[in-house]
Amino acid sequence: MLYLIILILGLVILGVLLFFYFRIKNKGRLLKSFDMALFLVTMPKYEFKKEEMIEEGEKALIGQMEQVFSTFLTLKTSGFFKRIIYGSPRVAFEIASQVGGTDISFYVAVPSFLESALEKYIQGVYPRALVEKIPQDYTIFEPSGATAGSYLKLTSPAFFPISTYKNLEKDPLSTVTNTLSKISPDEGAAIQVIIRPLTQRKWKKTGDKILSKIREGKSVKVAMSESSRSWFIDSLMELNNIFIGHKEKEKFEEPIVKELTVDEGTIQAIQSKVQKQIFEVNIRLMAAGKDKARAEEILTHLQGAFNQFSVYSMNSFKTIELKKKRLKKLIYDFSFRNFIPAQTNLLNIEELTGIYHFPTHYIETPHIKTAKTGSAAPPAELPETGPNLIGRATFRGEEKDVYFASKEDRRRHSYIIGQTGTGKTSLLQEMIRQDIENGEGVAVIDPHGELIEDTLANIPKERLEDVVLFEPSDMDRPIGLNMLEYDTPEQKDFAVQEMIAIFHKLFPPEIIGPMFEHYMRNAMLALMADMNEPGTLVEIPRMFTDDNFMQEKLRKVKDPIVKSFWLKEWKQTTGATRSDMLGYVVSKVGRFIENEMMRNIIGQSHSGFDLEKIMNKKMIFLANLSKGLTGEVNSSLLGLILVSKIQMAAMKRAKTSEEERQDFYLYIDEFQNFTTDSIATILSEARKYRLNLILAHQYIPQLETEIRDAVFGNIGTLGAFRVGADDAEFLEKQFQPEFSRFDLVNLDNFNLVIKMLINNKVSSAFSFQTIMPKKGNIKQVEAIKKISKLKYGREKGLVEMEISKRSNLDNI
Repeated sequence: MLYLIILILGLVILGVLLFFYFRIKNKGRLLKSFDMALFLVTMPKYEFKKEEMIEEGEKALIGQMEQVFSTFLTLKTSGFFKRIIYGSPRVAFEIASQVGGTDISFYVAVPSFLESALEKYIQGVYPRALVEKIPQDYTIFEPSGATAGSYLKLTSPAFFPISTYKNLEKDPLSTVTNTLSKISPDEGAAIQVIIRPLTQRKWKKTGDKILSKIREGKSVKVAMSESSRSWFIDSLMELNNIFIGHKEKEKFEEPIVKELTVDEGTIQAIQSKVQKQIFEVNIRLMAAGKDKARAEEILTHLQGAFNQFSVYSMNSFKTIELKKKRLKKLIYDFSFRNFIPAQTNLLNIEELTGIYHFPTHYIETPHIKTAKTGSAAPPAELPETGPNLIGRATFRGEEKDVYFASKEDRRRHSYIIGQTGTGKTSLLQEMIRQDIENGEGVAVIDPHGELIEDTLANIPKERLEDVVLFEPSDMDRPIGLNMLEYDTPEQKDFAVQEMIAIFHKLFPPEIIGPMFEHYMRNAMLALMADMNEPGTLVEIPRMFTDDNFMQEKLRKVKDPIVKSFWLKEWKQTTGATRSDMLGYVVSKVGRFIENEMMRNIIGQSHSGFDLEKIMNKKMIFLANLSKGLTGEVNSSLLGLILVSKIQMAAMKRAKTSEEERQDFYLYIDEFQNFTTDSIATILSEARKYRLNLILAHQYIPQLETEIRDAVFGNIGTLGAFRVGADDAEFLEKQFQPEFSRFDLVNLDNFNLVIKMLINNKVSSAFSFQTIMPKKGNIKQVEAIKKISKLKYGREKGLVEMEISKRSNLDNI
């Protein structure tokens, strides 16, 4: 009797202990659910030719997911008591189309201690994947709608394999995602795959036993039965299910083993299942719709997508559908990503990969959320500090500031391309501001005007006197700009050749021919004969119409070829030929002379500023050539003259020692409007004269072939914001293998892909986000403009009087 009482008391105590154990365990499981981090994983969507889409390539890409899963094989909770309370850690892999959108997203939820490692796990296998932590969980449930759900169980013992991606004809993921793509924005659906590692040694040992017994001649049924777990373990699992509160359908029980014919295929199938690493897996399917019928319809389609895993296999999935209270429990477990032993499937890593892997570029399912662009690590040699901070690179959760390494690297010039509004001007503005603050000499040629205004707002007080502002649209005090002035014979020849090239740039080729060049060259050389009082473009018509003026200019001409042209060739040209040539030449210059604004600028015999002095004294030259205020052709002419004169000033530095040459930074926005073929000379030789170019524009077809080749053949630092498809295809060769054309057409605003010159070596391509420019002090802009115009401009009336007298405009 006493023994009976002790036995009953022992059972009661055991029951109480088990009761509290499972309550604590459930609480621990809930706490673990809150202690998980959710990540959205997006893969870049590449464009490949159809002939490249071969089966072997697709399966190899799918198989990479096995490496990701293998990183979780050794997951375990540290500490004996923690393992009892919290159980084994789990990882959730989900595919969802949430309510309110049509995107199909891929998520991974991991314990918080894996938060920093997950990105490295995934990007170690998929370097171009984007792994983004999601601060707030997504939802597939519609509050006013209905929900349906189920989980999947294997129909046969786990040692029998299901079909995998290796023996299915197409990617099994495409069938699943196609189902999700057909639901509307006010509906939701998700597939949740929760895994936790199983003791590999025990699994393989049991599998080897089964195979051994089969080889001994025993049937599959007997081999399975004899090799299975003991009755005591089964009893404990049964008690576990009872205390957790699962009903009969959710009990963890071995499926009934069907008697199979033992052949070599059966042995190989079991062996293939046993050989690979194993996971305990919960697979849940959830669907939400406007009503119960629609939710169940979506769920049915999802369930049907898993029928493919029974093809060519010895195993398959059956669906366990739940209603009412049991459905609520399933929704609860889904929401908190709980691992439920009663829903366990034992799948090896190959089977698991077939069920869940990240999408490859072969999948044509619409609405799969992809990474807009890939990413690449910034080069290890990127300097930690520097005079010019241009952005911040973020790669795999780590941020790094991006600096130019040295002045030497910038002497090899920089080229920036990008569509309107992508961030070019903001980057230029910040680079200009920093150069000015660093005391560097800077010139900016801006065809829009905003860049100049922003730069003026950021001029430090100590550099206000250094500013030279050239603003043609302000006609009250025009600043002279004469292309025909020079200091050396070399500059004279260069100026004439550049002026001819400029007219080729401004006018269609069919109206600029050898005769135009011949007449224009001789006119300019005659006007340039007097170095102290050079002529201007405005006086070119007078050379052809006023014999007295021509004779006066010829007195200074020493070149016999030029004299011969005017005294023999031109004088002998009479009648209709003379009239035609006069109109042909003068008409090209006339459009500028007839414009009051342009006449008062290019008609002054001496420029209002000395570009050589500006460069040598490290001053600030700002040219506001706003097309809206100046006119497109006028803007181009003035810009072309300015760039040519800056080049002339730079090349004059050859007379000074290299150590005495000051670095000067020339920024040209929309540079294709302001450069002739001589840009090749600037890019290849101006480096040694310390003229450092920063060139920016919108798209490559803007460039003539010679200029394009010169740029890409000589540029040291090459950067691209978002570009069009044609440009991306061309630039892809510059940024491979880190970035593709797809990346370049999908860059977000203010994101730049770049190859930098670092310590005279070209880095691998990487991307970064440019820093936002400082706004500056708008109030000082007008004051700086007034000071500069008073110093470098001249009174309008005086300029007009001089031009009229020298050009004899009244008699044209």
